[in-house]
Amino acid sequence: MTAHPGEKTNPADGVEPSGGDGQVPAAPGSGASPTRRGSRVVVLGGGPGGYEAALVARQLDAEVTLIERNGIGGAAVLTDVVPSKSLIASANMVAKTEVAEWMGISRGQPQSGLEVDLARLNDQVLTLAHQQSADIRANLERAGIEVVDGEGRLLAPDRVAVTTPGREREFPAEVVLLATGASPRVLPTAVPDGERILTWTQLYRLRELPERLIVVGSGVTGAEFANAYGALGCDVVLVSSRDRVLPGEDGDAAELIEGAFRRRGMEVLSRSRAAAVERRGEGVVVTLEDGREVEGSHCLVAVGGVPNTAGLGLEEAGVALAPSGHITVDRVSRTTVRGVYAAGDVTGVLPLASVAATQGRIAMWHALGDAVAPLDVSKVPATVFTSPEIATVGVSAADAEAHDARVRVVPLSRNPRAKMMGIEEGFIKVVARQGSGSVLGGVVVSPRASELIHVLTLAVTTRCTVDELATTMTIYPSLSGSIAEAARLLHMPTFGDG
Repeated sequence: MTAHPGEKTNPADGVEPSGGDGQVPAAPGSGASPTRRGSRVVVLGGGPGGYEAALVARQLDAEVTLIERNGIGGAAVLTDVVPSKSLIASANMVAKTEVAEWMGISRGQPQSGLEVDLARLNDQVLTLAHQQSADIRANLERAGIEVVDGEGRLLAPDRVAVTTPGREREFPAEVVLLATGASPRVLPTAVPDGERILTWTQLYRLRELPERLIVVGSGVTGAEFANAYGALGCDVVLVSSRDRVLPGEDGDAAELIEGAFRRRGMEVLSRSRAAAVERRGEGVVVTLEDGREVEGSHCLVAVGGVPNTAGLGLEEAGVALAPSGHITVDRVSRTTVRGVYAAGDVTGVLPLASVAATQGRIAMWHALGDAVAPLDVSKVPATVFTSPEIATVGVSAADAEAHDARVRVVPLSRNPRAKMMGIEEGFIKVVARQGSGSVLGGVVVSPRASELIHVLTLAVTTRCTVDELATTMTIYPSLSGSIAEAARLLHMPTFGDG
């Protein structure tokens, strides 16, 4: 994830990076130390934050032990990012057939609709996830990293205990990285049973497509699964406590997605907070706070995640936690204890697999004395894998005025490549500073927006100007041409009025 990867931090949910600015006071004497060949590094957690950190530490000649209790790759590979995006990719294949038919390509007569074998689809999704996990494990072992299957906890800042089947072991450590991730939040009035009331990690147990799926939660996780199951042919009801779906996203993008949901037949219940979910007969009933009841065959509860910090020995070791329960870290992943670092969803900085991996690498570069640049969350790209996708980076349009910036939007409907692909909705939005024209942020709403956003991420990271972006040639026809068009609209002429 992780709390589901792709899920952005929403300050309203009480999950802020280390007090809001991503920094905490450094532990006394906790500056980077010179590289020491043979330094002993112990990593707790085998997700992106953990395994990427382990590889960097090994590259810097450390002796590395990685401890994972549920499988290498962690939740990101086994229950979140890899399986969920595989499911979404399959759902998108169904949607593509509609475009093909619009272009005159059909299966012949008599024409029949596609049938979804959910059992086979879920089996294949989980097979891919386990293959990826095995590949990561093999890569770690090739690098000379000791992989231990077990549950670890801090005995002291320089000692880690690991419980494995049949015995307990202890590992000395000069550097410890905590990368234990997060788990789905469970509401006391909506306890998952793994059959009808489900978390996103349990959806892959389903053998048949739900007749009517109620999704509680309209954040990234809820919206992505509602979109996917709707595309697979399921009747979907999305329960949102906010005024609109995806409240943490660009307003125009969220409005477009909600409109697309409704046009495809999804029922969206805005400003409708769920009070309880219960089994009733062969289905479920979601009771809303205003007393209304929504009936369905299954319910997905997607209301965020909680950090996996219980049983790690953090308080005893002096590792500070935020009020939300996340481990407090600074921009180089240090906790409040010398030699102890943390990365990923357990820190609450940004619950994205890419951020977890970056935090893990930064932690090892810093701890082992290599060159390091602190994490800059203002340059982190993120994607919501709906249809179309929403990808964002940098300063939002809502914050443009505060940054003395201008915004321009180009609809994809006028892009020639989009017309060829049957894309009727979507846009490119670019945010640039007045005067200098430097690119501060952007939004892409489009199929494969997760790929297109890289151009704007590079522009934000390198402080590229809109003129540089506009004069860099693009392929014709291409969706990226609309990025250059938006940049051209932000050009500030240098000639006078006369």
